[in-house]
Amino acid sequence: MPAAALEIEGLTKIYAPRGAMPAKTALDNVDLVVPRGEIFGLLGPNGAGKSTLINILAGLVNKTRGKARIWGIDIDADPRASRAAIGVVPQELNMDPFFTPRELLELQAGLYGVPKAERRTEAILAAVGLADRADAYSRTLSGGMRRRLLVAKALVHAPPVLVLDEPTAGVDIELRQGLWSYVRELNEAGTTVVLTTHYLQEAEELCDRIAIINHGKVVACDTKSALLARLDAKELRISIDRDLGQVPSALATFGVTLDGTRTLVMHYQPSRTRVDDLLAAVRAEGIAVVDLTTRESDLEDVFLQLVRSAPTAA
Repeated sequence: MPAAALEIEGLTKIYAPRGAMPAKTALDNVDLVVPRGEIFGLLGPNGAGKSTLINILAGLVNKTRGKARIWGIDIDADPRASRAAIGVVPQELNMDPFFTPRELLELQAGLYGVPKAERRTEAILAAVGLADRADAYSRTLSGGMRRRLLVAKALVHAPPVLVLDEPTAGVDIELRQGLWSYVRELNEAGTTVVLTTHYLQEAEELCDRIAIINHGKVVACDTKSALLARLDAKELRISIDRDLGQVPSALATFGVTLDGTRTLVMHYQPSRTRVDDLLAAVRAEGIAVVDLTTRESDLEDVFLQLVRSAPTAA
């Protein structure tokens, strides 16, 4: 098996001008490696280039230049085999309303050349919670059920790489948790999962490694812990035993502010400031600490910082 599930080198997509619209660079010399066996997050604002990248891998959009390999297979040298190695759950709910889930999975399996004896239609329907609706017309399914049906369709040919493009959009909390539970099971069984989502809390909870793309460029790609460490920022809130009208000068040197009259707030860099020094200064002022809480930087903080500071593609 290849060490990398996806290998992308210099991938560029430029859409030709249309009428008064100038040429648009959707992907700008993207380099990216997704290690085998990971749940990999691909994050970015709307229009960043995520869907274009996915559609190139799926064979739905022609790249302008660059290379891409799926499970070690070059998408140009062997497009049929490369597409068989990937399953894509699209953002849009696209399915024939007059087919049942069972019929759609059988049809999809046939399109991928899966022999009838090797099809796992019933097992997949059960896994995504659609066994009891297997013979209902897909037009009668709720939005969450249709989303799960798209996941099922992407799995019929047992691809080693599964791409989920905003899979939980419009899905309620219970169904979302069920979907992620199944995705974790797939990953533990060896499937590499690439996830795009606007729910950054999901990405932070699920993903081993995260790439952030903006204006067609990859602006960061690292493990979660390394990305979070970039900010080197925490917030400390201290509840005290008395009302204060202003921050004592000894505490102001730490950048402490007041929230109300009984809460001291400090934003600091753990690599440069010791909390013990601040607490000693608080005690030296004769102020008793009733309670304290800290807030770590999260993925949303990192995402916003990187996206706001990233340059615009040409």
